[in-house]
Amino acid sequence: MATIYHPGELSVQTRAGRRDMADRVGKSIRAAVPPPAQEFLRRQPLAIIGTVDSDGRHWASLLSGHPGFMHTVDEQTVRITARPTPGDPLADNLAIGGHAGMIVIDFATRHRMRLNGNIQLQPDGTILLHVRQVYANCPKYIQARQWQIAAGPSPQKPPALRAAGISEGQENWIHGADTFFVASSYPDGDADASHRGGNPGFVRVVNRSRLVWPDYSGNMMFQTLGNIAANPRIGLLFMDFENGGTLQLTGQAYINWDPDRSAAFSGAERLIEFDIEEAVEIIGTSPFRWRFLESSPFNPTRREGKTDQRFPSEG
Repeated sequence: MATIYHPGELSVQTRAGRRDMADRVGKSIRAAVPPPAQEFLRRQPLAIIGTVDSDGRHWASLLSGHPGFMHTVDEQTVRITARPTPGDPLADNLAIGGHAGMIVIDFATRHRMRLNGNIQLQPDGTILLHVRQVYANCPKYIQARQWQIAAGPSPQKPPALRAAGISEGQENWIHGADTFFVASSYPDGDADASHRGGNPGFVRVVNRSRLVWPDYSGNMMFQTLGNIAANPRIGLLFMDFENGGTLQLTGQAYINWDPDRSAAFSGAERLIEFDIEEAVEIIGTSPFRWRFLESSPFNPTRREGKTDQRFPSEG
């Protein structure tokens, strides 16, 4: 029987015992953007794009603009009238073109949509995404937020900060994060951008070059984990919702199936360990600011009488 999934996704679905569910949920994937999704895109002020650079490294990048900066040219083409922030690897990656994944979230309603296909930079600087996969995701683990335009003039932006690992300030940023995004891809195949959320502290800094986070119950398709199983190179994006900055990390990830390790994280079905190769911090990436409304009711909470153990850095 033909399947929409690649071997990496199939292997993870099988190991997780979710093959039948994945087949059922996978029927929601379309090859075009339906009218309700077209209207959804038109109303949103941000998109996360996953791309691959000339060295095969993955980057998740933020593009933002006033609603309407994304619109469909036709049911298989999305036009984006936004330019990458100076210092974001996306600028060079757009010149390369090729596979790209995009996720668009309305944080206030917790609606989200993923679009995977090929990206193309136009002579006028606009971006076209030619889609091959379009599908919605459930609202799990999305923290509700409301956007507004930043008050006052935009300050002069310093250059992007690049380093081989994260700084103390970036470590604190990650420790306090309740949301991040993942860029991944199958070798010589479709790229993808996905969302991860939880209570602050759900991403743990093992050291300045390694992170670990829990993988919670999701849509059962395992696109991100399936990509990691076949190609460990991924990119992460952390947003500073209050000030508009971004922290991008690129490196390699590994799926840890050890239940004893997962037990250190409330709600974890498995863990993802991530080794950082490069970090890029950019101030003032977006003109929007996001007011926190409430945490997702799906976020795992610590069981009464128990606290999460510290995840060991060795062994």
